[in-house]
Amino acid sequence: MNENTHGFTAVIDRYLTPVANWMDKEIHLSAIKKAMVGLTPLLIIGSFCLIPGAIPNMIGEENPLSQWIVANASAIELANTVGMGMMALYASVLIGYHLSKSHELDGPGCMSMALIAFLMLAVDFSKDGTLVTKYLGAKGLFASMFGAIVAVELFRWCKKRNFTIKMPESVPDFVSRSFEMIPISIIIIGVFLAIRLVCTNVFGVMPPLIFTNLFAPLVGSMDNPLAYTFLKMLHCLLFFFGIHPSVLSPITSPISTQFLAENIANYQAGLPLTHFFCPGPESAFGNFTGTGVTFGLVLWCMLSKSDALKKIGRVAFIPALFGINEPILFGAPIVLNPFYFIPYVIGGGIIGSLGGWAQWLGLMGKSFFTPPYVGVFLEGFLTNFDWRSIVVNAVQMILSIALWYPFFKAYEQRFIEKEQENSSSILSEEDEALLEEMDLGI
Repeated sequence: MNENTHGFTAVIDRYLTPVANWMDKEIHLSAIKKAMVGLTPLLIIGSFCLIPGAIPNMIGEENPLSQWIVANASAIELANTVGMGMMALYASVLIGYHLSKSHELDGPGCMSMALIAFLMLAVDFSKDGTLVTKYLGAKGLFASMFGAIVAVELFRWCKKRNFTIKMPESVPDFVSRSFEMIPISIIIIGVFLAIRLVCTNVFGVMPPLIFTNLFAPLVGSMDNPLAYTFLKMLHCLLFFFGIHPSVLSPITSPISTQFLAENIANYQAGLPLTHFFCPGPESAFGNFTGTGVTFGLVLWCMLSKSDALKKIGRVAFIPALFGINEPILFGAPIVLNPFYFIPYVIGGGIIGSLGGWAQWLGLMGKSFFTPPYVGVFLEGFLTNFDWRSIVVNAVQMILSIALWYPFFKAYEQRFIEKEQENSSSILSEEDEALLEEMDLGI
């Protein structure tokens, strides 16, 4: 590394690394991240429930199968309705659970308080008394996070100050815990009732809309292709310094999940899909063959003149086909390698954002499905069932191969020279001098 590289690394280590480490270890952000990961099965199952709805358009409405699907559409889509349609409800419980583990508090108590807090913010009723559920889904995610975090922190505060009812030791544990929760429940419900009254009576809106308006600039920026390209570069920058980009998921995952839910709602209503920043495309295009689209480097390593690099390429090939590139990141290595900064951080960020640009420009359909990890090309196709997704993935792969070639060849040459130096100097200079003095004819 030259002095400039050392200086840049020092700046990153001084300013970026501590922030990233803090985000990764901060218990509230960690709880949100774990909760969003826990919601992944709901996204996948909910997306699967939409597939049958497309069959009548493919085989004709007069087909018996199509008629059966249409007649049972509400039942088929039920998993999506009670899954993705109520994801904020589940998120509050999951966040409460993970925070209780971090704070070493009573899990069921924290989960119940987190749930009650969110419902106090989100539950609404129509004029005829019917429950309105629109805030229990994606539109209520930010309110769910706020409610769960504040509720658990209030729970912890009450426990520290012994705002509980102590029962005799002879009382069964489950009964004692119930009585202990009474003062805590009163305080938490009172706080969130006050928040709701302020929002509805002062601002004239439901609490979830407050959070929607508050985070509107951040949420809207994720549907901007320039901002998305910057985000992909930031992901690559973090990984270049050995920091997993998942540290940003507490911020990005709720947004992409909300966008997916809105796309699904539009798809069911026969309306145009509006968002490209969704979990499926983010995996299938944004992280195509891994963060930074590193397939090109994997290929050139496999074809390398160096046996060591060739072995690394072979090991990394299969994982790359399923979007896993840690073997090449740490094996080549890419991490902290100045030769690969430009192709990985800048080039990888741009190539990784091509899926977003293609959707934004209308060159490829937007996503309404989150598939499991099924490998390259197929995963992208399943996000939108658009054959053009395969073309976009192919373009990404070709660009990656072309981009990595000159940088790899430059690094390969230096790598081979170092290999030769190491192999030719098995004996130290002292040993070679001693052999010469002994004059053994070697």
